[in-house]
Amino acid sequence: MNMPKRYTTLLGKTVRSIARLRGGGSALPGLFVEKIDSSFVPDTLAQLPRGVVIISGTNGKTTTTKMVAKLLESQGLKVFTNRTGSNFIRGVAAALLGEVDMKGKLDADIAVLELDEAHAVHFVKAVAPRYSLLLNVMRDQLDRFGEIDTTTKMLAAIAQQTSERVVLNREDPRIVSIGDSLPAHKATYFGLNPSLTHLFPNDDELHNGPRAPQVSRPLANVTLEAFKGDTATFKIAGESLSTSLKLQGIYNIFNAAAALALVRTILGDKADSAKLVAALAEVTPAFGRGEQLLVGGQPLELVLVKNPAGFRLGLASFPAETYATMIAINDNYADGRDMSWLWDVDFESLRVSGVGEISGIRAYDMALRLQYDEVEMAHVEPNLKKALTHFIHKYPDTPKRIYCTYTAMLALRRELGTITAVEVVS
Repeated sequence: MNMPKRYTTLLGKTVRSIARLRGGGSALPGLFVEKIDSSFVPDTLAQLPRGVVIISGTNGKTTTTKMVAKLLESQGLKVFTNRTGSNFIRGVAAALLGEVDMKGKLDADIAVLELDEAHAVHFVKAVAPRYSLLLNVMRDQLDRFGEIDTTTKMLAAIAQQTSERVVLNREDPRIVSIGDSLPAHKATYFGLNPSLTHLFPNDDELHNGPRAPQVSRPLANVTLEAFKGDTATFKIAGESLSTSLKLQGIYNIFNAAAALALVRTILGDKADSAKLVAALAEVTPAFGRGEQLLVGGQPLELVLVKNPAGFRLGLASFPAETYATMIAINDNYADGRDMSWLWDVDFESLRVSGVGEISGIRAYDMALRLQYDEVEMAHVEPNLKKALTHFIHKYPDTPKRIYCTYTAMLALRRELGTITAVEVVS
């Protein structure tokens, strides 16, 4: 069913306003619009003179999307993006409702969209992206997506539907295989200096050990050359540029190389590398992805975890010393129902300070996992609200960090929003 866009927009904005008043999810208005006007998203995005960019992969989509949007804006472009991280098609529709005027007009030059792999394969049939960025393939929510090769095929479908260029991670053999299937002029790469590859294991290395030395690798448009503390050096078109970063986590530093490569691919020779690096220095973490809040005068960080690779890199990026740690694990649909992946994570680094609070629907599963790694635990409370209150009150003068799955993160942000300033993203 389709209808005049002004009616779709009016009804959709009305549902959006009601949902926000009731504290509803960010995707609800998008689901409503999908039902009443299936052409709303493709017709609205067709207005954009520079088309659509899709960012997909297992880990890093939300933060990388935020970086790409900020970098393009630094070059003078107006960017539409799905800032909430709701990466289903209905999430894009909901984000559009927040940006279009009452006539359905979208004031932007280009769209940069984070999309879940399984939904992106359907999205690209209706809206062919001009550019796409494929970050990585990891074992993630196998109960939803199936085997890892299935995820690779989904990402390959995005690449095939991309009309101009696909930016790929040369350090991930499955992503490289997608590039091999494309015409040479259509594929471009980002990567690492060989001295850093051991810090960013691909899925095979996580399960089978270190990679064998590579005889040859695709040439990269942008490489991460080095990093120390909050400073990173990137090689861009043969030139080394260093910058400080506000982003937390070593994985976000590599994602910055991906963002730079994508923006340079979109803009070509018009890209101002110095301005891009300067803009990168000002990007803050996306919500829940190393996001730092202030509670009782002390920092509180939220770190999203949803698969073994992400949790491992999170633990490596955020040392436990001097921080009180909480872990909140849910198994709702958006988190993945199969929590067996927790047994693929090494939690020994938490032994140094222990875990102060464990919460979420699968709190006792998490507690059992920590027990096997001989990590001391102070308190287990499945109810997130009660657990958060206990955690904050027990460690009033200590910086805090919460590792949490997606729906736990959303719930915790809502609770934290009642006691401190939390960025509104929907």
